[in-house]
Amino acid sequence: MPRIIHLLYFFILTCANVHAADTLSGQLRRNTNTVPPDEATTWTGRMQRQLDSLVNLPLFETTQLGLYVYDLTDGRDLFSVNSRHRMRPASSQKVVTAVSALHLLGGDYSYKTRMLLTGEVRDSVLWGDICFVGGMDPLLSRGEVFRMVQSLGEAGIDSIAGVVYIDNSFKDSDDWGWGWCWDDDMTPLRSLLVEKKDCFVSELPDDFCRVGIRGVTAERILQSECPADARLFCEVTHTINEALQRMMKRSDNYYAESMFYQLATLSDRKPATRKESVAQINRLICAIGLNPDDYQIADGSGVSLYTYVSPELLVGMLRHAWQDERIRQSLYPSLPVAGVDGTLEKRMRRTAARGNVHAKTGTVTGISSLTGYATSPEGHVLAFCIINQGIPKGSLGRDWQDKVCEVFCK
Repeated sequence: MPRIIHLLYFFILTCANVHAADTLSGQLRRNTNTVPPDEATTWTGRMQRQLDSLVNLPLFETTQLGLYVYDLTDGRDLFSVNSRHRMRPASSQKVVTAVSALHLLGGDYSYKTRMLLTGEVRDSVLWGDICFVGGMDPLLSRGEVFRMVQSLGEAGIDSIAGVVYIDNSFKDSDDWGWGWCWDDDMTPLRSLLVEKKDCFVSELPDDFCRVGIRGVTAERILQSECPADARLFCEVTHTINEALQRMMKRSDNYYAESMFYQLATLSDRKPATRKESVAQINRLICAIGLNPDDYQIADGSGVSLYTYVSPELLVGMLRHAWQDERIRQSLYPSLPVAGVDGTLEKRMRRTAARGNVHAKTGTVTGISSLTGYATSPEGHVLAFCIINQGIPKGSLGRDWQDKVCEVFCK
């Protein structure tokens, strides 16, 4: 009897091990894509087989992968692994921000920094106040601020009788994005920075002094909303198209956040808030046929620990951009080019992907991503998204992504 029990136990244990092996095998099979028989010898068939090999490497025994490849030329899916899974995109989130801004605002939309006046000028004295209104323009420079002040002198003003108001009411008072870490080295999210530095107020008296205008001291500069009767005197503007280059090529987070908050201006509410910006992005998500409830957008740059999207959403944004010539002409030139410039300048230099991959990189601790377009040997344009999650070193994700891009282009 004990021997029968022992054999029965052995049989159960063996079945359990077989079942476990089948389960693991099933997991691996879910990371493969079936190649139709009539495409087995084509470029797409070879690509799919090579990607099958890459997605079954030991790297993915302990890390997570999201991968989605769509052929824009033929209008069909080519390859997919966990494409609907919610994952952290890192700076690939800037693709969502850029496409949303180009779709909803347009590339010619202007950031504005305005100077308004109250009262009147008599005997070279402004008998009234000056108000500077910030618009969260990431391109505002020291020289441009000085020229605004200089324009007062050119109008014959050499003294200010009133005060100077600094109006930061464009956005809410949160300096930090939702879900940013305490040790992130980030530019504060304020409406009136100069070259991304909070020096507007401290340097303003010197600008007036250089121009020869009296009456502006630190004590007479107040943080307050602009008086209702103030009239526009001059303004500095920059367009979204101008901001896109640095935002995408150099992955500038403040540029992305400033563009993100411009979306909130589409609502009638002031100040601009994260929730209002997300509401506008959700409009576009619905328009491309996806459900906003499937994602959580916490910021415009992808720095947040709380932003969760999917490769399907990112590729959906790329597809929408490609189909709309107005968006494509702004977005495509702004993306880093493999082996050529931006954050891809030193990657894929000696591979077939050089010059053929235009994509946004993304890196935060544990995450590496790459989202953009690739041109195949047959001239097909592919939209793709790769997210490597749970990786101990960013280089592991980058190296694997480079191999995938070489498969696209070789």
